[in-house]
Amino acid sequence: MKTENVLLKPTFTEERLLEAQGYQLIAGVDETGRGALAGPVVAAAIILPRRIKTPWLSQVKDSKQLNADRRELLFHNIHEVAISIGIGTAPHEIIDTQGIIKATEIAMKLAIGRLSPPPESLLIDYMHLPEVTLPQKGIIHGDSLCFSIACASIIAKVTRDRLMVEFDQIYPGYGLAQHKGYGTKKHMICLRQLGPSPIHRQSFQPVKDILKK
Repeated sequence: MKTENVLLKPTFTEERLLEAQGYQLIAGVDETGRGALAGPVVAAAIILPRRIKTPWLSQVKDSKQLNADRRELLFHNIHEVAISIGIGTAPHEIIDTQGIIKATEIAMKLAIGRLSPPPESLLIDYMHLPEVTLPQKGIIHGDSLCFSIACASIIAKVTRDRLMVEFDQIYPGYGLAQHKGYGTKKHMICLRQLGPSPIHRQSFQPVKDILKK
């Protein structure tokens, strides 16, 4: 589980280091949904301009440190300035059959592949992608330290939250629009009463145990 870095603010340090090496199209990559009991894992990749001057820069943080309204506002702000944004998802079926790490790699690879123009180098929150041949650096707590990764975390979080609101309409009764598939007390009560929905991750506890009953 990632540790929250409340006092940290993301900077452009990593991006500037890569620029000094000659890279211009640098993508920040992050995911959300790894710890949820239902729904997909969603990754975002983003290429930002080399220099950004906007009043909202100081508001960018790891998406977990922002409330929903602030994330939505920054989601639109980031889209307005980004050179390119790519989204990748790995549904619950892939998570159950290939595991959450592999599913995260798949989602990230898809997100990177949807960037146009394509990136020259990658900054990734924590992960390393062995199937991606681009120069890359995995940064522990990258969503708190690196600006482009923090922006990717916001894009991924808002995108996945919207998907879970849609799933709440398809599979009512679980409160998916509120907890977004994470294991809250309310979610656990609904899960035990209703049993798992088609988008619950059958390989995750406690869903796995409920299915055995």
